[in-house]
Amino acid sequence: MHNRFQQCLRKMSLAALTMLAVSIPVHAADLVIAMPNWPSGQATANILKVSLKEQFGLDADVREMGTLIAFAGLDSGEVDIHPEIWLPNLDNLVKKYVDGAGTVAISPIGVPAWQGICATRETADKFGIRDISDLTDPRKTAALDTDRDGRGELWIGAEGWSSTAVERVRANSYGYAKSMTLLETPEDVGMAAVDAAVATDHPMVFACYAPHHVFELHDIVRLTEPPFDPAKWKIVLPSEDPLWVSKSSAPVSWDTAHFHVAYATSLRKKYPKVVEFLEQVDLKPEDATKMSYALQVERQDPYEYAKQWVAAQGARVHGWANP
Repeated sequence: MHNRFQQCLRKMSLAALTMLAVSIPVHAADLVIAMPNWPSGQATANILKVSLKEQFGLDADVREMGTLIAFAGLDSGEVDIHPEIWLPNLDNLVKKYVDGAGTVAISPIGVPAWQGICATRETADKFGIRDISDLTDPRKTAALDTDRDGRGELWIGAEGWSSTAVERVRANSYGYAKSMTLLETPEDVGMAAVDAAVATDHPMVFACYAPHHVFELHDIVRLTEPPFDPAKWKIVLPSEDPLWVSKSSAPVSWDTAHFHVAYATSLRKKYPKVVEFLEQVDLKPEDATKMSYALQVERQDPYEYAKQWVAAQGARVHGWANP
């Protein structure tokens, strides 16, 4: 009888605890910040998270997601902020959600940037690969053929990046898609390959962008290209058409790039002070370079890095929140 009584008490206690757990509300984050899979974007996402907590007492949930999903989330209101929208890479999405639907807004302050194809100094000087047209010359690209299949290798970015799709179009338009194997791997893999190529004096060509820490670590040469011509730049994204490559053309260099913070326009009513803050965020190219170095070279955790960054830049962050 005593044992049965104890068992009943245990069952009752378990039931009571279960009911208590169910009745306690789970605290939901005030905001959702999309986090891209490149270093400066990861750092900035967490810098915004730490800053919003410090300046406004708001909890933000940072969620890693691709840009297409992030834009859809901004459109539906499930995502509030994206830390780093690159233009002109995402002009198609900006046209759809910013200019068209009006559900997404882009901060007026952008960070100057550029994109292109680069080579290590050894590659440019020893093998004469200095211009984009050199990638169609089999006598030169033979040096880039590491697996001896008759085609050189070229890292064009990470899978899912809008710039990676554009680089595939550019390779097709320039003609070197026929002479080069286009590789899509995570950025840390691509940058590790650059490090190894420099260390072993092995030739390498790769997609590049700045600001980025690779230019601080190594002597890198940007390949020359015909200047940007808007009449020759026609990009269809993979999400828009299954025949996107054949329907696109870009036999010229990238236009001048810049990246911005984006936010859901629904924030204007919900948190107007946050919108004012986001539109004052003024990061510099050197900030992005340091972020890239800290996360990719030093392997710092994005959130821990962000806490240190905000602590060191307290007056600056306070100024964004109190313009």
